[in-house]
Amino acid sequence: MKQNGLFRKRKGTFAGDMPTANDEPPVLDAPPPAPLPASDASGHVPHDGARIWYASYGEGPPVILLHGAFGNGEDWGNQVPALMRAGYRAILVDSRGHGRSTRDAGPLGYERMAADVVAVMDALRIDAARVVGWSDGAILSLVLAMKHPARVARAFAFAGNMDLSGVKEVDPTAPILVRAFARAKAAYARLSATPGDFAEFSRAVNTMMATEPSYAAADLARIGARVAVVLGEHDEFITRAHVDYVARTIPAATLILLPGVSHFAPLQKPRDFNDALLAFLGGA
Repeated sequence: MKQNGLFRKRKGTFAGDMPTANDEPPVLDAPPPAPLPASDASGHVPHDGARIWYASYGEGPPVILLHGAFGNGEDWGNQVPALMRAGYRAILVDSRGHGRSTRDAGPLGYERMAADVVAVMDALRIDAARVVGWSDGAILSLVLAMKHPARVARAFAFAGNMDLSGVKEVDPTAPILVRAFARAKAAYARLSATPGDFAEFSRAVNTMMATEPSYAAADLARIGARVAVVLGEHDEFITRAHVDYVARTIPAATLILLPGVSHFAPLQKPRDFNDALLAFLGGA
């Protein structure tokens, strides 16, 4: 989840992405995810001054799911059962400071959080996995493919940006964003080991998002894994021009556009999202 005000992220105006008077986007909402099933295993992995939470569901080839900023693994409640039915082992990881994972006093950063995911993979003895990311999790999925190429079999990157130019200016009073942020705040209070520190945590996340990511085209061109670069038709945060650029620049990338949904597609039309996800994960 990106922020500007309540949802504070880098500002930028992209006239080509703004709706015209005859092209207003539909009013969308983001219902809460379905409850997760019981996990087969869960716990914390100590790494770099933090304890990183994970949970594992089902058996089969591993698929690691990475949530967005201010979120947690419960956001994937609509996707975990679908992955299990398709014969995958779904593994949730709460990013550093998010959900049930702790953080230290050091700054948050995407490469640091990607290293946390590798630490979980090491603890679970997973050499390589398919990685699915949403928003900041999409950034993490591509950072993993870039910085830890042997660990990523393929990456499904939904609604992420790889430099600061890819983010729209958003209306922080939009009802969908206000409700999503309220749910994230309530989940932090319920799950975190430091439930009273949400304001400090928010400052840390916003500081990271104000300066990262900042990868150049040459960095993206070095990604060798199969990648799906994915965006909802009415995404509130990420520009279509940016995902076009990312998909064009990563050598083995496919662009997938999801109609009738926004930044919250996994919640809005989970069947459509899951169909696109499973088709990519199981493709040649």
